[in-house]
Amino acid sequence: MTNAVQPVKRVSIDTEEAPPAAIRGRAFVIGALLAAFTAYLVTQAEMVLSSLRIGYLQFPPAALGLLLLIVAINRGIKRISAKASLSSSDELVIYTMLVVAAMVSSHGIVQKWIPLLVAPKYFSNDSNAWHTLYHPYIKSWLVPWDPHNGSAQQVVTSFYEKLARGEGIPWHAWLVPLFSTGILIGLVIFAFLCLAAILRRQWVDNEKLSFPLAQLPLEIANDEGTGSFFNNRLMWLGAAIPTTVYFVNEMHRLAPTVPEITLVWGLGQYFTTSPWNGPMAGVTIFLSFAAVGFFFLLPTDILFSLWFFYALSILQQVIAGSYNMPAPAMPLYGPPAFIGYQTVGAYCVLVAYFIKIASPHLKRVWRAAIGKEQVDDSNELLPYRVAFWGLIGSVLLSSVFMWIAGMSLWLALLEFVVFMGVIAVVMARSTAEAGMLMTETTFRPIDLYRMVGSIHGLGPANLTMLAFLDNLFLRDQRGLVLTGFLDGLKIADGANVRRRSLFGAFVLAISVALVVAVVANIGLAYTLSANKMDMWMEQQSPALTWNDYQQYFKASDPLDHSLHWQMPVFFGVGGLVTIFLTAMRAAFFWWPLHPLGYALAGSWSIIVFWFPCFLAWIFKALTVRYGGMTMYTKARPFFLGLVIGEFASAVVWVILYILFKVPPPSFPWA
Repeated sequence: MTNAVQPVKRVSIDTEEAPPAAIRGRAFVIGALLAAFTAYLVTQAEMVLSSLRIGYLQFPPAALGLLLLIVAINRGIKRISAKASLSSSDELVIYTMLVVAAMVSSHGIVQKWIPLLVAPKYFSNDSNAWHTLYHPYIKSWLVPWDPHNGSAQQVVTSFYEKLARGEGIPWHAWLVPLFSTGILIGLVIFAFLCLAAILRRQWVDNEKLSFPLAQLPLEIANDEGTGSFFNNRLMWLGAAIPTTVYFVNEMHRLAPTVPEITLVWGLGQYFTTSPWNGPMAGVTIFLSFAAVGFFFLLPTDILFSLWFFYALSILQQVIAGSYNMPAPAMPLYGPPAFIGYQTVGAYCVLVAYFIKIASPHLKRVWRAAIGKEQVDDSNELLPYRVAFWGLIGSVLLSSVFMWIAGMSLWLALLEFVVFMGVIAVVMARSTAEAGMLMTETTFRPIDLYRMVGSIHGLGPANLTMLAFLDNLFLRDQRGLVLTGFLDGLKIADGANVRRRSLFGAFVLAISVALVVAVVANIGLAYTLSANKMDMWMEQQSPALTWNDYQQYFKASDPLDHSLHWQMPVFFGVGGLVTIFLTAMRAAFFWWPLHPLGYALAGSWSIIVFWFPCFLAWIFKALTVRYGGMTMYTKARPFFLGLVIGEFASAVVWVILYILFKVPPPSFPWA
C-alpha cells in the first residue's frame, strides 16, 4: 500500500527558472466570452434539458469540454501563426475561469437563487399555511412579490406557468431583490476568495496535497512534443470506452432493439428481509468511468477509506435496525441522525486538526494581518492582511445583512461561521486531498444548535430566515466555488502564472456568468414555464426547505424528545473516532484508514461514488503492487482518458440537444 501520487508536470520546461508571469489580456477576453457561453450552456443543459448536470460537479464537464475545444482550435492556429496562438498558460487561465463560471451558473448559486425568490409565494396554500407562517417575516426587498398581499401575483404565477401572449417579462420587479440578495452572494464569494488565499500555502506548499482535479487540465495543456498527452495510445483507448458506451446507450434510446449497457444497479432488490431491507434500499451502484479515472490518482489509503466507511455506515444501520433502535433521518438529508451526528463530530475534529497542523502558517498570517511581521505574500491571491480582514469583514457583514433581514445576529454568526469555517473547509479538503467530484454534506449549521436548544424557540422570524439561508447556501453544497478557487491556484503553479492576477480572472468570470445565468434562468422561466423546466431545482428543492421548517413552528421539536440523546452521544462518537483515526495516521505510516473517509461516509457524494472508489482502489492497489510506480505512470493516461471520454461525451450530447433536440443518454452522476 502506498500513498505516492504522480507529481503534476510543469507546463513549460523552463518554468522552474522563469518568474511567474501576469495573465495576458487575450486570456481575460476569451475567458470572459467563454464564461458567458458556459453559463448559457449549463442553463440549457440543467434547467431546460434537465437530465445532464454539466456544471455542478467540482470538475465541471462543461469546463473540460470547452478546454478540449480550445486546445484543438489552438493547435490549428499555431500551425498558421505561433504569435496569434494561445500559450499553455493562457489555456489554463481560461479553464480556471470556466470552472468557476460553471459552478456559479449551476447549483453553486444561480439555480438555487432564482427559484428561492418566488417559491415561497407560488407553493403557498391553505394546507401548508405559508402565507401566515412565513410571509409576514419576509422583507419586501428580498423578493419580487409583495409579502403582504395574499392574492395571486402575476410576477410569480407567470414565472411558473408562463407569460400570457402579449405580456412582457417583469424585469422591474426583480431589480431590487436581485441587487439586495446579490450583495449577500458577493460577500460570501469574497469570503471564499479570502479563505483560498489563506489556505493555499498550507495545503499546496506545506502539506503538498495532490489536488487530483487539477492534474488533468495540466496534462491537456501540456501538448508539446512527441511524448505529449494526446499522442498516448492508452489515453485514446481510455477515452474510447465511455464514448462507445454512451453512443450505444443513445442508440438504445432511439432504437430499443439495440441492447443497453447498464450503468446503474440498485442493490435493494437483493435484500428483502429485515434488518437488511431498510438500509440496503438506498444502496446503488453508479458506474462512472470519469470517477474511476479521477480516483485512480488518489493514494490507496484514501480510496480504501472512502468505500470502507460507507459500507460501515450501512452496517451500522443494519445493527440499529436489528435492535429496533429509533433512527429518525437528518433534516433534509438521507442518513439517519446517528450517522449524521457522527459526521458533525468528525467535521469539528477535522477542522480543529487542520488548524493545529497549520498553526505556524496561521500565526504568520495573523502577524502579517496586524502588521507585526513582514511576510512575502506578493504571489498569493490576496495579501494576507486583505485576506484575513476581508474574511472577518465578509462574515460580519453577511451576518449583519441577515440581521437586517430579520435573523438574530448571534444566529446569523453561527450560520456563517459553521458554513465557511467548518463545512466549506472540509468540503474543500475532500476535493484537494480526496479528489471528490461532488461536494455534499449531511448537516446544516443549525443542527449543531439543535443539540443544545429548541429550534422552535428561535421564533418565526428566525425560522423564516433560516429556511431562506438554507435554500441559498447551506443545504446543497454541490458547486462550492471555494474548491474552484483552490484548484485554480494549484493550476497557476503548473502554468507559471502569478496567483495574484487570478483574482481578476475569477471576479470577471463569476460576474459575467452570474449576469448571463440570471437573465437566462428568469427569461426561460417566463417564456417556457418554470413548471416545465428542471423539476428538482424549480419546484422540489426550494419547497423542501420551506416544508421542513414549517414543522418547527409547532410547540415541540419534530425529533421526539426521547431521541435527543442520540445527538450529543453520536456527536461525541464521531469526534472520538476521528481523533483516533488522525492520531493513528500521524503515528503509523502504514495505517490504512483516513479520517476524511469517515467524515464523508453518509454524504450524497459517497452514495453516488462509493463503487467507483472501490473499483479504483482495486485497480490502483494491483497496479502498484505488481508493477510499481513504473506501471502506475504508464497506466495513468488510460484512466485520465476515461475522464475525457465521459465528460466530453456529456458536453457533445448537450450541444446536439440544443442544435437538433436529440435527447441524450443517461449519465450516472447526473
